[in-house]
Amino acid sequence: MDSSSSPSSISALNLAMAALVGASLMAVSAFYIHKRSVDQVIRRLIEIRRKPPSRLRSQDADDNADEEEDDDDYIEEDEQQEQRRGFGSDRDAVTDNRKTAPSRSLDEKSIHYYRISSSLPNADMRSGGLIDEDAKFDPLSNYRAPRFSSSADRLNFIPSGLPPLRTDQANESQSLNSTTRMATSMSVGRLTTPRSHAGRVDDSDEEGTEYANEDDSLFNYENGDANDNSVYQNEVMLTSNNFMQEIDGATAQLGRSDPSFARILLPLSAPINESISKEDEEVHRMIRDCLDLRKKYLYRENVVPWRARADSSEKKSNPFHFEPVKPSAHCFRMEDGVVHVYASKCESEELYPVASATTFFTDLHYLLKVVSIGNVRSVCHHRLRFLDEKYRVHHLLNEGEEFLAQKSAPHRDFYNIRKVDTHVHHSACMNQKHLLNFIKSKLKKEPDEVVIFRDGMYLTLKEVFESLDLTGYDLNVDLLDVHADKTTFHRFDKFNLKYNPCGQSRLREIFLKQDNLIQGRFLAEVTKEVLKDLEAMKYQMAEYRISVYGRKQSEWDQLASWFVNNDIYSENVVWLIQLPRLYNIYKKMGIVTSFQNILDNVFIPLFEVTVDPNSHPQLHLFLKQVVGFDVVDDESRPERRPTKHMPTPSEWTNEFNPAYSYYAYYCYANLYTLNKLRESKGMTTIKFRPHCGEAGDVDHLAAGFLVCHNISHGINLRYSPVLQYLYYLGQVGLLMSPLSNNSLFLDYKKNPFPVFFQRGLNVSLSSDDPLLIHLTKEALVEEYSVAAQVWKLSACDLCEIARNSVYHSGFSHAAKAHWLGSKYFLRGPKGNDIQKTNVPNLRIAFRESTWKEEMQYLYLGQAEFPEEVDP
Repeated sequence: MDSSSSPSSISALNLAMAALVGASLMAVSAFYIHKRSVDQVIRRLIEIRRKPPSRLRSQDADDNADEEEDDDDYIEEDEQQEQRRGFGSDRDAVTDNRKTAPSRSLDEKSIHYYRISSSLPNADMRSGGLIDEDAKFDPLSNYRAPRFSSSADRLNFIPSGLPPLRTDQANESQSLNSTTRMATSMSVGRLTTPRSHAGRVDDSDEEGTEYANEDDSLFNYENGDANDNSVYQNEVMLTSNNFMQEIDGATAQLGRSDPSFARILLPLSAPINESISKEDEEVHRMIRDCLDLRKKYLYRENVVPWRARADSSEKKSNPFHFEPVKPSAHCFRMEDGVVHVYASKCESEELYPVASATTFFTDLHYLLKVVSIGNVRSVCHHRLRFLDEKYRVHHLLNEGEEFLAQKSAPHRDFYNIRKVDTHVHHSACMNQKHLLNFIKSKLKKEPDEVVIFRDGMYLTLKEVFESLDLTGYDLNVDLLDVHADKTTFHRFDKFNLKYNPCGQSRLREIFLKQDNLIQGRFLAEVTKEVLKDLEAMKYQMAEYRISVYGRKQSEWDQLASWFVNNDIYSENVVWLIQLPRLYNIYKKMGIVTSFQNILDNVFIPLFEVTVDPNSHPQLHLFLKQVVGFDVVDDESRPERRPTKHMPTPSEWTNEFNPAYSYYAYYCYANLYTLNKLRESKGMTTIKFRPHCGEAGDVDHLAAGFLVCHNISHGINLRYSPVLQYLYYLGQVGLLMSPLSNNSLFLDYKKNPFPVFFQRGLNVSLSSDDPLLIHLTKEALVEEYSVAAQVWKLSACDLCEIARNSVYHSGFSHAAKAHWLGSKYFLRGPKGNDIQKTNVPNLRIAFRESTWKEEMQYLYLGQAEFPEEVDP
């Protein structure tokens, strides 16, 4: 060190050492001051607990005196131990509890330092008691403060009576035991927000909850008694019935002192008797009006299927054998886009009147008005959140019981219960590997088959591939290029182009169309291979959707002849007709002159074959397999909302495509009349089950709520809490396809399916387009598998979804009775057979009771419930 710098360096070093020593002393002093303050607070709590009230001092003087002497002994021992460790006694800082009464404000401030949760009542893990923060300390409890071996133990100590829950003497033992169980289970299952244990749904209208991690818990269970963990393990599997009984006894006093706790935590087991505000009453009235509108429009059979007389001979007969049927005297006329049926040509009274277009659009506007009202949105949002929490409480308490019930059902598991793929487009019913192998086999076995007329000449299959510069050896899945990828997201046009193998429309016409030069022979053969695979699986069924475009009336006869001539039939499959909404394209091409032409081409043949089956014998046979009608196309296209006074279909001659609700009404109105006529003649009916809510405005979902039995997709319900609540109350089926949505409109992690399922909406899973989306032969199981892994669905959840899919389907009453049980049409556990469905009665009872409670809430305890489900 240089002599010149030595004095300054020494001075700086001395200053640094002094600062370090000073800071150390201050830190040590602050620690001991803080510790002394904490010890004083804890000692003050102990003194407060030991302090008896003046009104009871005379009768309990002896007992309290003994306890105080014991308390003084262990307090003095603690002080001696602290003094030996170098800590001063803070007994002089505590006011003698025998001379001075503690202030109430200090009691309240002190107790709030031990707040456990912001949303649940506090509980003590050692005693299992609930902590009422507003209540005074109970001096009558047999309290004895524990002996502390150190100040650290005193810091970790939570007094066991903060304060204990008091009950009536008659039920004291039972209530305290019940409280212990409930508090223990609630403490271990402490909930935190936000995020859902089933994965966060970013686009949902609310945030979920998840179970807290062990590191976040405010209690260390090792500090409690050794029996605490065993108590939790034994009691956390309580059933819903036991839980209700415990709640009724143990929390009666707490419910009376804190009504908000009783309303939020306890399931509603009785109609709400408390008065409601005029605003809430008006909200309830509007929601009831919306439900009444659905009852007004929805078609229902006069005789439900399970009460109709069964025809045993029809099942064993050849499905393609036609027996002449005597025509009826009915006549019909198309007027303003709707068919009107009369008993005979001489009659002028309409047999089956249906609501007019003006009435429908007026009611639709009323529904949309209710959906947009702020207080209605708030009420529905809170009720949906309440349904979320109810399910989480049920799942927390009964997951183990449900699992045990499933294990007790012999033979049944997820793989051998019936599942219906309720939404599959027929042109994409096979997977891409299956289609590739089929094309290769045809190219190898039938290269010289004339398959297409293109550019003024007939081409064989071999010549078609030569024109594409392809051979059978060159073909692979990547070259086929039918799988949806990133390029199809929000591009419905590119998604539709994926139906063209190798990007060639001529290959689609050859292999995936039934109205081609070879009369759809290749499509029939690959369809029969798919049906054979489906029958081999035994427990999987499907509903395939095939198109009728409405360009000409002969389409129905062509489609029916394709079915009959190629023997397309399976016990595992039923069919739906889908109508693409392509009026604007047909208008530009000159195929139609007005929207009325499309309605004529679609519905006139159906009424003709219903009145006189001999006029279209093959169509009559085909319609026995048809159970539903669908409208389909890109819902994301902008459209103008219909007004109350819309042009009639014959007046719709412009080139713009009508709105979704315009299509929906005229399809519904004609199907309503058609079904009434077919039911009167003992024929099968066709229900309206369109694509709805995949994209676009919520107007689509509002129209669907009024006139549809169930809908496909429905993911846009996440944008409207009112419509979502209405769909829950009406138990409208949602046939959801999360993997399809992931490829087209909505990322998988944002799909609202898990939220809808938890809340109790009537959801099922379907594959939509296996050719474009799935990789395996069992597309439906692939849907279930991905959903189970991503959203952590249990075996009970999967079986419940599969059970819903059977209810959503259009299979016959005999089939559903065989798959679900002979009493499947009854509501609640009475209609559930766990030996068939593998769904525990506990889960069905929870869903049924929750739905009834919501209806009672809405109808102020005056709701009426039918014993049978809606057909």
